[in-house]
Amino acid sequence: MSAARTMSAARTPRTLALILVAILAAGPFAPQWTMFLLTIALAKGLVVLGLMLLLRCGLVSFGQALYYCVGAYAAGMLGRSAGVSDLLTLMLAGMAAAALVALVLGFLLARYRGIFFGLLSLAISMILYGLLVKTEALGSSDGFNVLPSTLFGIRPADAWVRYAVLALAAVVTFVAALAVHRYLGTPLGRLAPAIKDNEIRVEYMGASARYAIHVKYVIAAALAGLGGALAATTVGHIDPEMAYWTTSGEFIFITILAGTGSVIAPFLGALIFGVIHTVAFDLSPNTWQMVLGACLLVVIVFLPNGLWSLFRRRRAG
Repeated sequence: MSAARTMSAARTPRTLALILVAILAAGPFAPQWTMFLLTIALAKGLVVLGLMLLLRCGLVSFGQALYYCVGAYAAGMLGRSAGVSDLLTLMLAGMAAAALVALVLGFLLARYRGIFFGLLSLAISMILYGLLVKTEALGSSDGFNVLPSTLFGIRPADAWVRYAVLALAAVVTFVAALAVHRYLGTPLGRLAPAIKDNEIRVEYMGASARYAIHVKYVIAAALAGLGGALAATTVGHIDPEMAYWTTSGEFIFITILAGTGSVIAPFLGALIFGVIHTVAFDLSPNTWQMVLGACLLVVIVFLPNGLWSLFRRRRAG
């Protein structure tokens, strides 16, 4: 690892802490719609953070919406069947459910590489979508509403609900991003570029590429489940569209937009995506996809390593 990258990695925890303090301090003064947009950006950023781990191994998952949806439905069903409304409990339940599913499916997916990995993950996600659409007990294609969330058993006043959810989401996101940052510094985390470059050499060194990919797949799924549960409680509604292929495509879009240079990049990309989406839909409801596509095209042409490469260029300069 170069000296510049080492210094950048050392600054990451401090930068994450400053961002957390800024969100907590500015949140009470922000409009309700801004807090909602930022909370959803944090939820999607958690999913993209997991995709970043896979992309560093050279793997692209076209079915990450599977775990996003599993986390959301786990949180919604826990509230529906057991009356649990505590946001932190629901987020942890969504994360655990997604990680458990990934632990089982990972034994299969860790065997595949390239387009086979992507298409197999997409196929499994669409199977879940089909099952949810046909299951009337879960609301079929309409889904169902989620119980109003509480924090440690307390329901904040209506004017403070958005901020309370945003504050908890920011703290949880900070912990998750810091944990992934620490993981990337471990021997198992550092295997990702080696697996991408030459998997055979990794095996010759005595490391198991399949095991490393399985671990990263489970971590990515847990983060997606965490984000799905957060999104479900923030929006207040769940439906099978959360598992549809277009949702997975959205996460891939954000990953390419942000880049994989830092654990901060996924959240920056998710926020920019949310702003572009909101503005484009407001200005042109029928052609907002064209605006998103044009933005992605510009990034691919001029910033092939994502928006985060701008910060690297600035530091190098």
